[in-house]
Amino acid sequence: MNEDTTAVRPGEELNTDNLRAYLQAELDLQNAAIEILQFPSGNSNLTYSVRIGADEYVLRRPPFGNQVKSAHDMAREFNVLSKLDAAYAPAPKPLLYCADEAVIGAEFYLMERRHGLVIRGRAPAALETSPALRRAVCESFIGNLALLHALDYERIGLGELGRPEGYARRQTEGWTKRYFNAQTDDHPALAEVIEWLAENVPAAGGAALIHNDYKFDNVMLDPADLTRIVAVLDWEMTTIGEPLMDLGSSLAYWMAPDAGPEMLAMPFNPRVLMENVTRAELVRMYEEKSGRAVTDLLFYYVFGTFKLAVIAQQIYFRYVRGFTQDRRFASFNVFIGNLGRIAAAALDSGTV
Repeated sequence: MNEDTTAVRPGEELNTDNLRAYLQAELDLQNAAIEILQFPSGNSNLTYSVRIGADEYVLRRPPFGNQVKSAHDMAREFNVLSKLDAAYAPAPKPLLYCADEAVIGAEFYLMERRHGLVIRGRAPAALETSPALRRAVCESFIGNLALLHALDYERIGLGELGRPEGYARRQTEGWTKRYFNAQTDDHPALAEVIEWLAENVPAAGGAALIHNDYKFDNVMLDPADLTRIVAVLDWEMTTIGEPLMDLGSSLAYWMAPDAGPEMLAMPFNPRVLMENVTRAELVRMYEEKSGRAVTDLLFYYVFGTFKLAVIAQQIYFRYVRGFTQDRRFASFNVFIGNLGRIAAAALDSGTV
């Protein structure tokens, strides 16, 4: 068993007999042995290691108890990666898509496995001791996002992926609806944030292919060169939309030291980076790398923080309803409340 995989979690069993029979037929494996394990760190879509002989692949499927099918559309994600991997090196190559839910209980797809370092928890010692390396890693992280935003999405065949016109308004309304559909408790700060966002949607600022969940937790680095990005993972929310909303989502994950130790301990980004590089510095890096002026930053940051709270609320809803027994999610209600207070504090101060 690899150190980053475990046995499949209780309550999240795959029909391994069906899966093995399907893969044997689709890939013409001639009865090769197939080992199936789970990557335990994901919070949304479920991911599994599928080892066939010396080759290893990643299987992705929607979460159990999924309430928002459009947010976990495996066919859409497979299509994105099928077009993207030739134009954007960090995108993994997909192999096959299965729409037949009878195989494992849901649609799924299989893609290549990339190998590298995903930083969750303690960062490598080099990041802890070298301010120059910390800045270089952040520059690479932000530069890679700017590179994605610069892609000619029409040329690579993804022009129909989304509707950039009115994107910010639709996202504000859509994520508000998702929050109320999954709400389990009252969070007064989030109610304040929802009202402010509805009244302060900025005018359109451009269109780009956006990841929508870009953070170090979704980025794989070369262990021998932490400034080289080997892969970008979790493309489930990719669309054509406002690039500054993508940046806002990344900033929302970037906890400031005053967010407190509990929030800094969340595994989104290396803590040592969040404690030493500010969100304002990341914005300046983005402006330099992209050539794009960042306007209406407060809206994009507050919206990103709100969206993160809604994602956590949807996960907590699945835990409360018993669709997952993953104990990591038991305290997500506290996390949701903290995010509401962080967003409300940004509104009170008027700064990011």
